[in-house]
Amino acid sequence: MSLALTSLADLTGLAARLPAADAAAAEGARARQMSLTKPPGSLGRLEEIAEFMAAWRATARPEIWRAQALVFAGNHGICAQGVNPYPQEVTVQMVANFQAGGAAINQLCRVNGADLEVIALDLDRPTADFTAGPAMGADEALAALNRGAAAVDEGADILVLGEMGIGNSTVAAALAAACFGGEVKDWVGPGTGSDTAGIARKVDAIERGLKRHAAAKGDAGAILAALGGREQAAICGAVLAARAARIPVILDGFICTAAAAVLAVADPRLLDHCLVGHASAEPGHRKLLAAIGKRPVLEFDMRLGEGSGAALALGIVRAALACHNGMATFGEAGVSEA
Repeated sequence: MSLALTSLADLTGLAARLPAADAAAAEGARARQMSLTKPPGSLGRLEEIAEFMAAWRATARPEIWRAQALVFAGNHGICAQGVNPYPQEVTVQMVANFQAGGAAINQLCRVNGADLEVIALDLDRPTADFTAGPAMGADEALAALNRGAAAVDEGADILVLGEMGIGNSTVAAALAAACFGGEVKDWVGPGTGSDTAGIARKVDAIERGLKRHAAAKGDAGAILAALGGREQAAICGAVLAARAARIPVILDGFICTAAAAVLAVADPRLLDHCLVGHASAEPGHRKLLAAIGKRPVLEFDMRLGEGSGAALALGIVRAALACHNGMATFGEAGVSEA
């Protein structure tokens, strides 16, 4: 099924209309794992990942023929509050670097076999400052969400997601705090390199934004419009479109996970088809992973963004399926079972 939402209110009840994990395929994959030439469970999470892929691709022998990587880029009005040491022109410059093949994400996609597309979302028109009003109107947020959904190739076997946007670590912390509560300072980190004073400005801006938009609490669409950015909305749309097409998703670090986590406010099941590629060094990420019940594939102390951790984790997923599909069974190898 394809996906296009007509209202942010459509997020409510959407999980019941989207495909669920295929239990029979997962059981078939589990049975194969038990027959391979190894002690049961000896490949640890590689076995879990193979079963996860089987469940969402609806086959006991899943393969990755096409891996799609999408990096969404946006600019943010909250930068007016001095929350980032870099000017917003850097977003445009980094998008050009992605397109020229010069960023980390280009190298990681190349070596791990992902087709990268970078989608710039109205970079000349930042969202509004959420301390003064909603970052986006409902129609604007919906349009960005549907742009993200439309970017997903329904023929892909797995989707890698990332983002770029000066100021979006502040947006991520605001979204996480709005969705899951707690002290704002516990969600906020240095991002691209904020010093102590910069972090204090981030905390202050988020606290003011949360107070202004307190009425959005518990409403995924309202939170996304009030505090999010276009790239966060696009990530949500891509996650949902992938689910509609039974495509597993690898989320990147704190910013990408915080964007997708807005969907968990509507229904935690909306993230069932998502892996988290790595645990970011941003301090709020582990707190966020605990809130959505996700265990990262990797822990490499990365905090670059741009999908880098998710692209790196793709190599682990490929390795899991190589073992799952390529190993001999005990019977095929003539090895005695216990």
